Amino acid sequence: MKYDVIIIGSGPGGYVTAIRAAQLGFKTALVEKEKLGGVCLNWGCIPTKALMKSAEVYDYIKKAGSYGLKVEKADIDFPGIIARSREVAESMSKGVAFLMRKNNIEVLEGFGKILPGKKVSVTGSDGNSTTYEADHIIIATGARARQLPFMPIDGTHIIGYRQALTPDKLPQSMVIVGSGAIGMEMAYFYHTMGTQVTIIEYLPRLLPLEDEEVSKQMQRAFKKSKIKVMTGTEVTATEITDEGVKVFYKNKKGEGEVTAEKVLSAVGIQANIENIGLEEVGIETEKGKIKVDEYYRTNIEGYHAIGDVIDTPALAHVASAEGITCVEAIKGLNPEPVDYMNIPSNIYTSPEVASVGLTEQQAMDKGYDIRVGKFPFTASGKAKAAGKPDGFVKIIIDKKYDEILGAHMVGANVTEMIAEIVAARKAEATGHTLLKSVHPHPTMSEAVMEAVADAYGEVIHL
Repeated sequence: MKYDVIIIGSGPGGYVTAIRAAQLGFKTALVEKEKLGGVCLNWGCIPTKALMKSAEVYDYIKKAGSYGLKVEKADIDFPGIIARSREVAESMSKGVAFLMRKNNIEVLEGFGKILPGKKVSVTGSDGNSTTYEADHIIIATGARARQLPFMPIDGTHIIGYRQALTPDKLPQSMVIVGSGAIGMEMAYFYHTMGTQVTIIEYLPRLLPLEDEEVSKQMQRAFKKSKIKVMTGTEVTATEITDEGVKVFYKNKKGEGEVTAEKVLSAVGIQANIENIGLEEVGIETEKGKIKVDEYYRTNIEGYHAIGDVIDTPALAHVASAEGITCVEAIKGLNPEPVDYMNIPSNIYTSPEVASVGLTEQQAMDKGYDIRVGKFPFTASGKAKAAGKPDGFVKIIIDKKYDEILGAHMVGANVTEMIAEIVAARKAEATGHTLLKSVHPHPTMSEAVMEAVADAYGEVIHL
């Protein structure tokens, strides 16, 4: 029962780490208590995108007339939409199982708990435990929806993201508390399906971590779609009644309440670090996260941690990158540490949101003398032809060194476009590099070149 590497948790951090470890010649085991693929594949990234696609297709059908098409009124098969989402998730989970077999990775089913002496106890569904040893143990147990004391998730009236992905029927009304990626994506999906949606955000604007212009654009888009948006508003209490859930709030206008059939708590996540043996082993934590160095080593030799359990961006692609870096460091390959200033962030609403690097305000706060270029999709031939003219591309460039400091996008397909900026920043390309890189016409990506051109006063199509 001895391995070179044991990974606890099979999300995009854990299973990717396991595969890279196996590629490097390590005898590898992966511990999973529920489903291979973790939250991302089963209750997060993948099934939400399936739901978003159904919403997008339905929206296209409703607007078919604007494309010169005559289509009879479409009916929503809501159980069918949810079933398709679950089928997509199930197929991806099976794909991970195939990859485990392909790479000779042993999957240990059960709840994993670390023990002193580089050991892991795995307790199966039958209650029986088996202890395994490894030279290196990597904790990748992920996170769960954070709960607020005045808004406890009961799974029926007040729900988390898992219940939002697998409802038995379409609710007539929903209050969504929080306007991060989960809140915004679920707002778009349920609103498109016909639910009356209200978003309550404590901070002054939607998507408070994004560039301010992006937030304003999304707030306009959601209000135009008849989604009620309440920013700068604090939820103070909830009460379950015969009519649904009463949500009590206060803002600068005073106090009020709104009642909805369902309330979705989308106020962030909490790391899964309880009862996994951290205290017994002596692993240090801080503010609910495991402390690690740049190669994800904890304070106890042989124990490592990646993904949502450490204090880095809680994104699937971040966890994957951390896991690969972790095992390559264990192998002695001296990998380059993950550059957290060059991590793309995507939100799959309609329009989509994508960003990387510094916002305009952050760049100014850091003392940069900047150029800012912006190109609206209303001036893009491809966007107009596609019937998706909402949004823009915004580029922030340092005047002194011509460095690309950040990019912020709102619009159709921008979640695919942001990788161009990530690669350019990684290669230390300049703004002029992007400006002089010929982009195909007509494409949405031309907006990147045009936004850079605008920063230098050379924009053509504005």
